Amino acid sequence: MKSPEFDYVKPRTLEQAIALLEANGDEARILAGGQSLLAALNMRLSEPSLLIDIGALPALRRIAVQGEFLRIGALSTHTDIENSALVAQHAPLLGMAVGRIAHRAIRNSGTWGGSIANADPAAEWPCCLLALDGWVLVQGPGGERRIAAADFFTGLYTTALADNEILVACDIPLAQRDDWFGFEELARRSGDYAICGLAMAIRFSGLAVVSAQFSWLGLAATPMRSRKTEALLAGQQLNASTLQRVTDSLNDELNPLADLTNAGATKKHLATVLARRLLEQAQATRQSLHGGFH
Repeated sequence: MKSPEFDYVKPRTLEQAIALLEANGDEARILAGGQSLLAALNMRLSEPSLLIDIGALPALRRIAVQGEFLRIGALSTHTDIENSALVAQHAPLLGMAVGRIAHRAIRNSGTWGGSIANADPAAEWPCCLLALDGWVLVQGPGGERRIAAADFFTGLYTTALADNEILVACDIPLAQRDDWFGFEELARRSGDYAICGLAMAIRFSGLAVVSAQFSWLGLAATPMRSRKTEALLAGQQLNASTLQRVTDSLNDELNPLADLTNAGATKKHLATVLARRLLEQAQATRQSLHGGFH
């Protein structure tokens, strides 16, 4: 199929883009990397009368440390993030996940902000942003607004972004010395949508877990956290007994949606496998740093 007819404009300032969005309402769509939107246009799943291409706004492609956060501009490509020394230092979880995003051609063109705004529940970036307790920065006619990742993803492909707002960046808390991160997903082939995936962030004090964040992709209509299981880990050391308690807790807490090829029960089992795999990696890393196995 071919896309419907539409007008196209490439504003030179963010203010111009916001004004165009305000004037055209639901008839306008923001074009960033275009990896999702162009496919939706060709399949007639989206039929806007105006495309607003924000690709000429270089300020939205910056990656920089600002205070206690790493700010990633909306137009940063997946490859920009993959190659960024600042991301490697301050948000290593993103470096672990980026190689799982589709294929190189898509990573070269697709954008961070486009992925976050698209809110695909099987996408890596929304899952990672939620695991890291990040913030989404949006701008509209009334100025800038900061939205916690936990409040941003509201449903299947839907977010708290208003019709007249543009996602401009995300803020991610800087990784600390005793933080550990892991990312795993299961897919039939490299580059395919994952059956399920897990982004994990753990803060340690010695061998004890201070806090843990488990963020899942592919299990629900949005990326989701398993907060009851996270709370169970606080104050615990990672050992065989703790890992079994985590598995039992996830079996109680998770209720994955089935998809065209996988039953919910299959996804639940795979989720527990991913959790144990990452926790065993975290356990081995911490024990190697603190005098071997106990």
